[in-house]
Amino acid sequence: MATNPTGTAPSLVDRAKNIILRPKEEWAVIDTEPATVGSIYRNYVCILAAIPAVAMAIGLLVFGVSLFLITWRPPIGYVVSQAVLTYVMALVQVFVLALIIEALAPSFGGQKDRVKALKVAAYSYTPAWIAGILYLVPALGLLVLIAGIYGFYLLYLGLPLLMKSAPDKTVVYLIAIIVAAIVVGIVLGAITTAAMHAFMPVGPTAAASGFSLR
Repeated sequence: MATNPTGTAPSLVDRAKNIILRPKEEWAVIDTEPATVGSIYRNYVCILAAIPAVAMAIGLLVFGVSLFLITWRPPIGYVVSQAVLTYVMALVQVFVLALIIEALAPSFGGQKDRVKALKVAAYSYTPAWIAGILYLVPALGLLVLIAGIYGFYLLYLGLPLLMKSAPDKTVVYLIAIIVAAIVVGIVLGAITTAAMHAFMPVGPTAAASGFSLR
């Protein structure tokens, strides 16, 4: 069983690098580390989850939103509001995913454990969060989705080790989590969209908020 030879938690950079480059070994280390919901959020989730939100905000302010020959540069108030809401929803989504992972574990021969479920959820999001820096250039946003797919592989590796699920049921366990996560994502996305309508400029304000022809 792999352990951390120093007896202390690795730095955020080392953890992110290791979970991406050598996930099998890193999951073994993560499994034995003492942690709490608060420590996982404070030392990891709250920091990395901010990357996509901040990058997206900068990208919108610099490049705007382009559709064919029309570019819309939203007002800064709208962009900041979107960034904050996106960040908050990311924090919520991780915790909800952890609840799903924990709730489904017994159905696939696993054990319910809130902290370990959060470990699996949080560290599996690492590739998508880091790739979120690409939102600085809105046109590269699709690459973030590709990075997120690698997160499914991390999830696949982490489930049997941390949640003690039956190895022969891991694929079905993973599929069940993905389906549930998609539903949650749709719901949270709808909430975000509805909330952002409150910040959408209308009337004369909209006309003066940065529409231009390229």
